[in-house]
Amino acid sequence: MTASPESLATLVQAIAVKARAASSGLAIADTQTRNQALLNLSEALEARSSELLSENQKDLNAGEKAKLPTPLLDRLQLTPKRIQAMAEGVRQVAHLPDPLGEILETSTQPNGLTIKKVRVPIGVIGIIYEARPNVTIDCAALCLKSGNAAILRGGREAYHTNTALALLIRDTIRGLDRLPDDAVQLIPTTDRAALNCLLKLNAFIDCIIPRGGEALIRFVAETATIPVIKHYKGVCNLYIDKAADFAQAERLAVNAKCQRPGVCNAIENLFIHHAVSAPLLPRLATVLASKGIALRVDAAAEKLLSGCKGVSLSPATEQDYFEEYLDLILAVKVVPSLEAAIEAVNTYGSGHSDAIVTTDADAAQQFLRAVDSATVYWNASTRFTDGFEFGFGAEIGISTDKLHARGPMGLRELCTYKYLIYGQGQMRT
Repeated sequence: MTASPESLATLVQAIAVKARAASSGLAIADTQTRNQALLNLSEALEARSSELLSENQKDLNAGEKAKLPTPLLDRLQLTPKRIQAMAEGVRQVAHLPDPLGEILETSTQPNGLTIKKVRVPIGVIGIIYEARPNVTIDCAALCLKSGNAAILRGGREAYHTNTALALLIRDTIRGLDRLPDDAVQLIPTTDRAALNCLLKLNAFIDCIIPRGGEALIRFVAETATIPVIKHYKGVCNLYIDKAADFAQAERLAVNAKCQRPGVCNAIENLFIHHAVSAPLLPRLATVLASKGIALRVDAAAEKLLSGCKGVSLSPATEQDYFEEYLDLILAVKVVPSLEAAIEAVNTYGSGHSDAIVTTDADAAQQFLRAVDSATVYWNASTRFTDGFEFGFGAEIGISTDKLHARGPMGLRELCTYKYLIYGQGQMRT
């Protein structure tokens, strides 16, 4: 769809106005109705699987013609198994506890006023994402469950698939009288000008959640006049302390880096205490090399590893420790102390996920307190930073911000709160 900037602005604002109106209806929709919408959606995904696969094939054909990278085509592709997984994910969200109406605090003042702090929806949430059509369903399900109206803006690579999914969602909602038809809407164009319009509609949209590469997230954060919940990148770190159990350190380093190197909660830096670097680092480097990992190392690590056969080494630059590789590359640094490790994590990391391996409880507690990240681990892999793994059922994204939400964002993080005050005629004097 192509249109003039003026007509695009009119189109996007009309969607935002309808979303704002829909948010009022969603806020008062009962739990049963919202859950039924999700159960209907899961059934519709399965029933209309062939239709979705047909539309997805159009995107795949266009992607192959455009010579998109193989990993991108894989993220774009739907299969019967993936559609089944999407449907199951929606069912899981339906069966999660309803966050709305939860009383967070209650107090009674000396004048008899009862004050309740109650969880409520944020309102209207805009989600901007790239070539993963399952995000359309995940975000719609989480927003419906949490009582938020959603405006979705997917990438051009998945345009046909996202359009079909959005229509399926709308058909599902339309079948329930107590839910507004415009609870979930898709921006029906991939024109960048429409995104620019969306990011300025702070009168109607309460927050924006971008999901994708660093370039997209930075563009959204720098352009929007609406609050943005984000993480730019996942530079995650593992520190092996002088009191580490060697076998455990090896298992955790391999898992945190190798289990899925291309995800945001995989480690990019390995810091190791100098007291254990000589006996442990060559052993660890050999195991990592057997998994295809190339190492970028400081001078101390290079000296220890120069004689290791089969280990791919190159000198690390200062910039290497800031990089999110999302690849079979790991930066390594030998540090003189726990304090130096903490400083390195806070300097080079992105505030996403960081871990310490140690049998020293005092050292672990110092690391847990001092590292300024959304998730900090003691003797566990950073790969657990995930809404499902945290018991949230699903997530709409991971935030490295400090205000409102931090870490994996599930249903509760898609809510805010308000105060309800109960009186018997009290007046301020």
